[in-house]
Amino acid sequence: MHWYQINLKEIYQRLNTSERGLTSEEVKRRLEKYGANKLAEEKDINKLKIFLHQFASPLIYILIIAGAITLVLKEYIDSGVIFAVVILNAVIGYIQEYKAEQSVRALKKMLVPKAKVLRDGIEKEVNSEELVPGDIVLLYSGIRVPADIRLVHTVELKIDESILTGESLPVEKHHHTIKDENLTYGDQKNMAFMGTIVVSGRAKGIVVETGMNTVFGKIAKGIREAEAVKAPLQDKIQKFANLVGIFVVVASVLLFVMGLIIGEGIKEMFMTAVAAAVAAIPEGLPMVVTVTLAVGVIRMAKRNAIVRRLHAVETLGSTTVICTDKTGTLTKNEMTVKLIYDGKKIYEVEGSGYEPKGRILHNGLEVDLKKDYEALIETLRIGLLCNESNIYEEDGEFKLEGDPTEGALIVSALKAGLNKAEEEKRYELIETIPFESERGYMATLHKHRGEKLVFIKGAPEKIVDLCRKNFWGEELNKKEIHSIINRFAKEGMRVLAFAYVKVPKETEEISCKEIEQCYAAEGLVFTGLQAMIDPPRPEAIEAIKGCKKAGIRVVMITGDHAVTAKAIGNMLGIGDEKSEVLTGKDLEKMTDEELFEKVKRVNIFARVSPEHKLKIVKQLMAQGQIVAVTGDGVNDAPALKAAHIGIAMGKSGTDVAKEASDMVLTDDNFASIFNAVKEGRVVFDNIRKVVFFLIPTGLASILSIIGAVVTGLPIPYFPAQILWINLVTNGLQVISLAFEPGEKGVIERSPRPPEEGIMSRLMIERTIIVGFLISLGVAYTFMKALEQGESLETARTVAVTTMVFFQFFQAWNSRSEYESIFRINPFSNMFLFLSLIVATLAQIAFIYLPALQWVFRTKPISAEDWQNIILIALSVIVVVEIDKWLRRKRR
Repeated sequence: MHWYQINLKEIYQRLNTSERGLTSEEVKRRLEKYGANKLAEEKDINKLKIFLHQFASPLIYILIIAGAITLVLKEYIDSGVIFAVVILNAVIGYIQEYKAEQSVRALKKMLVPKAKVLRDGIEKEVNSEELVPGDIVLLYSGIRVPADIRLVHTVELKIDESILTGESLPVEKHHHTIKDENLTYGDQKNMAFMGTIVVSGRAKGIVVETGMNTVFGKIAKGIREAEAVKAPLQDKIQKFANLVGIFVVVASVLLFVMGLIIGEGIKEMFMTAVAAAVAAIPEGLPMVVTVTLAVGVIRMAKRNAIVRRLHAVETLGSTTVICTDKTGTLTKNEMTVKLIYDGKKIYEVEGSGYEPKGRILHNGLEVDLKKDYEALIETLRIGLLCNESNIYEEDGEFKLEGDPTEGALIVSALKAGLNKAEEEKRYELIETIPFESERGYMATLHKHRGEKLVFIKGAPEKIVDLCRKNFWGEELNKKEIHSIINRFAKEGMRVLAFAYVKVPKETEEISCKEIEQCYAAEGLVFTGLQAMIDPPRPEAIEAIKGCKKAGIRVVMITGDHAVTAKAIGNMLGIGDEKSEVLTGKDLEKMTDEELFEKVKRVNIFARVSPEHKLKIVKQLMAQGQIVAVTGDGVNDAPALKAAHIGIAMGKSGTDVAKEASDMVLTDDNFASIFNAVKEGRVVFDNIRKVVFFLIPTGLASILSIIGAVVTGLPIPYFPAQILWINLVTNGLQVISLAFEPGEKGVIERSPRPPEEGIMSRLMIERTIIVGFLISLGVAYTFMKALEQGESLETARTVAVTTMVFFQFFQAWNSRSEYESIFRINPFSNMFLFLSLIVATLAQIAFIYLPALQWVFRTKPISAEDWQNIILIALSVIVVVEIDKWLRRKRR
């Protein structure tokens, strides 16, 4: 129900209440009917179900089968490693998922424990959970609103609704009925919503919604109902695992049948087929994916991005659209005066935020304020003294106490060299008329050098109307001033006007009536305008440029007004003068099909509600985009959870937003997202490098065994020797590839097509080439050894060593898809360099150490054999280098 549209008399009737509040008996009846004013209790988390869920993956099934097979083969070390990987993955996944399930609980931390109400005509303090529709609640400065309330009476009430709307400035509230249709929460000025904070003033209102029926409760429901989207990487690995599983099973069965056809024994062929299957299964992949993601987590943390869920690391790298808030993320969330008009000239103000550093310029040249700039100084002085806020320094940071608009006025005066303490001493404050939205201005009475002055600041349309002359005593050109005001407003700035009037020396108090009738009849003196904005972060502008180069679209979704949103969007490079801006009102009138078309081209959305933000995100996802969403308020939580990756603000973010997110920015800066995107791309590249290292060699193992069976040759390896190949080549090298540094130009590439799998077309083609090359190379050295009269054990030792060195060189090939290995610093990944040395020493021990000779049935090989092995294995580098060169030319 749109309570803001209903007049107060009708609301009293509908809720059967009065100005004296409800009776205690009536409250009891309504508590039974409506329930407690709290969020629905969550069901206990089923920890066992979450743990078992971690095993529901095809790749895990393959690993379990591989572990069982190695147990049958009595290779207990391999079996132990495989099962350890399975359990490690399950534990990490369990921890992440368990934390995710707790996100809604964070909402409860934001509920107020107490509320002031009128019951039986008496003011009482009660638990907020006991509030019911019809209760009369009293609001005052500093408290959180305990329910959704229709305001009945307000006195200078301002409420910070940023957690619901994202709007940076406190909202001035009133109690009058609003007839407009489809207003967003930010425009419902006669409503106070649960969880928002009263910044100043006081009010009385009727509780109209409680618990899960409040806006806050609906958001909580949305968080619970929003399905956690499966990360693209999870989906890709699942599909990849299915393909690998099918290939391994088919190849193993084919090998077994072929062996039986040519007369091999059932037991021997069964063990060979099983061993070949183990060789082809990339059992190291889940562990390496986890390690690669963990490395990415560490790298991102150094760039102010804390990852809460491992898959988020890669997801960010594949992002095609970033939906971002404006306030605090793209902007500083610190109002700053940028332009000043003194009735004749326009001045630019440098600097941003609350730090009082920056020059005042006219036409690009610094102004010497010691000279003839009285009107400018007077405008700044009025802004400084007709003010109820304060700027203070704490731990090297300048902070605001009070209203952001007033804070900006203090800073602009300080930049001009005015000293607040000295000015307050020179212009002694006698009386204040606080700002009220209905009045449109604030006024203060001061004593200065035996004279009395009234300083006034407020809405330009109100102040200019009260003025007759400018600072120099000339007739005021109101048409010109209004054109300046409109110009500033079109640039998305908030404009305030400043004036003063001299009053009789005996004046000890002032009233609105005197200002608007008596003093205004003679005319207030107009001194100037100050225009302010929450300025864009300079680093965010650069980051958005970088996103465009990287093929990532940036969409701004804000609770601020359309004019402000468009101006900031243009400054940031998200839009331009011709760009369309959609508001929450526009979205209310659209069907899902219309919105689906609009989100393809609209990059700025203003005055939107939480439901609108979620709709926008879902429509982008429906188009096949990989969507990242930023947010800091309760209003953002459903969208954060529904998106592929939710990014919460660490400084300004609520607990709710952080718990619903996949990643938290410690500096609330959009530029950190851009940096994290780069790390995400490096992570996915490294996962692909691991796959390109593992799959061709697994394919070669099966092809070489099938080739031997078909040609009637002895099988080139024992099952135990195949497991040795896996152990010595797929151990440290696989993990070391997770530490590969990012390649040049990684951030300038377009995002990968969302439908592209783990293996690209390039990788598939190169995998087939390399797989066949390795199998042919192994077959050649094996057959040559036999032809030279060497024993079958020696020939098999040669075949195993050839396979091992092929994989060593393949590890180097895997470091880049396009870049020549001769252009890559061999020491840039010391882990890989050292792992190859260790593996080489292990292979030498495999050949010459008596104990290992006995276990694996190996024999020493000659210098000539070594020469053949190295030369043949090096062919994989030559072939891949040629392939890279041809593809670079094609690019």
